[in-house]
Amino acid sequence: MSIPPGAHAQPEPAKGGDDMATLAKGGRTNAMGFVIRLVARLPFLFIGYRLYGVEEMGRFASAFVIIEILALVCALGEKRGLAQRLTQGAEDAEPGSERVKTNLVFDGLLAALVVTIPVAALLWTFPAVMFPNGVNSPLDKWMIAALPGYALTEILLAAQAYRYDIATTVRARAIVEPWAISIAAGAFLLVPGIGDGGLALAFLVSIYAGLATAAWSFGRTYGAPRGWRPRPRYLIDMIGRALPLVGADVIERGTRLLDVIILGYFVSPGTVGTYFFAQQIASLPQKLKTSFEPILSPVITKNLKIGNMSAIASQVRQVGFWIIALQLGIALALGIPGEAVMGLGGPEVVGGTGALALLLAAEVVASMAVVSEGVLVYIARKRNLAISVGVITLQAVLTIVLILVAQAYGWDEGFQAAGAAGALFIALAVSSLVKAIVLKTLLKAPVSNWRWALVWAAGPAVIVGFVATQLPEWVELLFGMPAILAIYLWVIWKRGFGEEDKMLFRKNVAPAPAAEAGSKAKQPTQ
Repeated sequence: MSIPPGAHAQPEPAKGGDDMATLAKGGRTNAMGFVIRLVARLPFLFIGYRLYGVEEMGRFASAFVIIEILALVCALGEKRGLAQRLTQGAEDAEPGSERVKTNLVFDGLLAALVVTIPVAALLWTFPAVMFPNGVNSPLDKWMIAALPGYALTEILLAAQAYRYDIATTVRARAIVEPWAISIAAGAFLLVPGIGDGGLALAFLVSIYAGLATAAWSFGRTYGAPRGWRPRPRYLIDMIGRALPLVGADVIERGTRLLDVIILGYFVSPGTVGTYFFAQQIASLPQKLKTSFEPILSPVITKNLKIGNMSAIASQVRQVGFWIIALQLGIALALGIPGEAVMGLGGPEVVGGTGALALLLAAEVVASMAVVSEGVLVYIARKRNLAISVGVITLQAVLTIVLILVAQAYGWDEGFQAAGAAGALFIALAVSSLVKAIVLKTLLKAPVSNWRWALVWAAGPAVIVGFVATQLPEWVELLFGMPAILAIYLWVIWKRGFGEEDKMLFRKNVAPAPAAEAGSKAKQPTQ
């Protein structure tokens, strides 16, 4: 949304209907993005596990998680921070100018590159941290080159989300990147001399294909900067202000990657590969909530600027329920036929079914934490960061303890991997509880996304799922999974969704003109 003319002009009060319509539109786009992402993710998993091998994928996973965490550091929290900078504008910028926004985005891009160079150099000098179990090929080291591409893509997609363009995020993350890595991984197998290095090179292809997609949309939306130049002092201040956001982003994403990192030092590459397969499946419902963040950020920052805390609480409750309702259905559809789902990666990874169930459950309980954090990063950055540090510390300690306990009792590595998933479940549950309590206190309004209708919807889905597991695996996957999701959605629609909830599934959700006029009539004089 554009900044109103005038350095000190106040924006119009937020219209609840407009905000919910915006969030619902973004939610519909992301729900479609989930389906596309599911279809696109499976070819890479099949190629990686069936053609490259479980151990090769385990080594790739250990490097991948390090790259992703460091890339978030290099992005400087702009996934959420950019919305606030664009809403407030730079203090020394010309008020009301559209090119100011383009220049602010370029400030973020330059700052990310400045941070990326030393981080990449350090990782290039000490690559062993990426490969606790060795490398598949000398080419694996070139995965470091993905750091700037990943960081810049995050910022460009955040800029598009500020304009409520979520379609570009879906296009880049759910279509271009997964299909690029799948096609490239298969193609590199046919190139002499590359061998197992194909996974690393395919990863690079996917990252820069996503960057090109985001850059194309950004160019059409914002255009080229005018009068922009590097401002060293401003960049230093911006990097300093971004540290709490960086910490929040890294820790939030790090909780989903820390288990893979720790497992890399305790178990074999094959077990890491099995766990990574389960994690990739479990990450599908996770994208439903993380992809709400870009569209939620500009809505929240707008209401924060006018102090409309009750609207923010309402949006947290609404988006939180949308997310947990959809996530629970997807988790049931993927988790009940878990053995058949894991079997897509080959018989070697079926032993990770227990870890898959725990990881899916963890994503469901984490929904409240992610939505709460979307507000806390703006109104209580340091407190949110302190909670996040405590949560990831708890996860690290629990993961190591549970792995060591499993080893002490002589349990196999499958139980050790399940222990890591269990530690994640506990840590995310604690995070959701604590952050919801803090947010409720600050907003002075309830924020919980829990409704008992979720239990009513889960019951019939579990029964249908049990019947599906008695059928051949191909029937279980082709018909059982859709049946589980269908019965769940039907019950939650009938028993859990009110009129406001059903807005998510309607295209025409804008407030009626009369209602909008009434809203304007009640606005205070500026």
